[in-house]
Amino acid sequence: MNRQFAAAAFGALIYFGCVIPLSAAEYEALRQKMVREVIAASGSSPPGASVVAAMEKVERHRFVPAWLSIFAYRNHPLPIGHGQTISQPLIVARMTDLLKLKKDDKVLEIGTGSGYQAAVLAEIAKSVYTIEIIEPLGNEAARRLQALGYDNVKTRIGDGYYGWPEAAPFDAIVVTAAASHVPPPLLKQLKPGGRMVVPLGAPFMTQYLMLVEKQPDGSVTTRQIVPVHFVPLRGGH
Repeated sequence: MNRQFAAAAFGALIYFGCVIPLSAAEYEALRQKMVREVIAASGSSPPGASVVAAMEKVERHRFVPAWLSIFAYRNHPLPIGHGQTISQPLIVARMTDLLKLKKDDKVLEIGTGSGYQAAVLAEIAKSVYTIEIIEPLGNEAARRLQALGYDNVKTRIGDGYYGWPEAAPFDAIVVTAAASHVPPPLLKQLKPGGRMVVPLGAPFMTQYLMLVEKQPDGSVTTRQIVPVHFVPLRGGH
């Protein structure tokens, strides 16, 4: 534990089971530090300016359980309940950057989780549609996103494997759980010229983040990016 993090932990003392949160300025300092670490860890492929700005703005400590808020700006995944996690900031930045979002884009996210990735997407794109299969988690994320003013995010409880057909097509799709293959319904709902980022692989085995691009003529190309570890995509498929 480095000195800065130790100081942050001390500033959020757990006293008789109650977490005393850090001040807004302390959270802001930790968030800026997190973004600098993400950029440094990205090496020769740093995230673009819009992704950096989004991650500097979105308050990650609001998307984790209160007792974990002092750890929110470490570059690590954290548990959010129901056997799920909030992704590592480096991976959130990488996945978002790979989508190459524009301000008028419509994005589909599979696996809302606590809502953090959706919030980052919503800072860049015009609209975000996000699906969560675990009802309590999805409902909590919907309330959180609404309370934080993300009016351009639409949420749904359901099996994300089948996407959101009535809102399709999408300029970009991001899947935040590992699938064994690229879901055909999602590929169908991706616009020609669009991009999908999806982790592929079996649980407890090596998984890879894949970039899927649908060409203007409808053909599809895939590219392996980096090894990752995600919880498995759930559902009836």
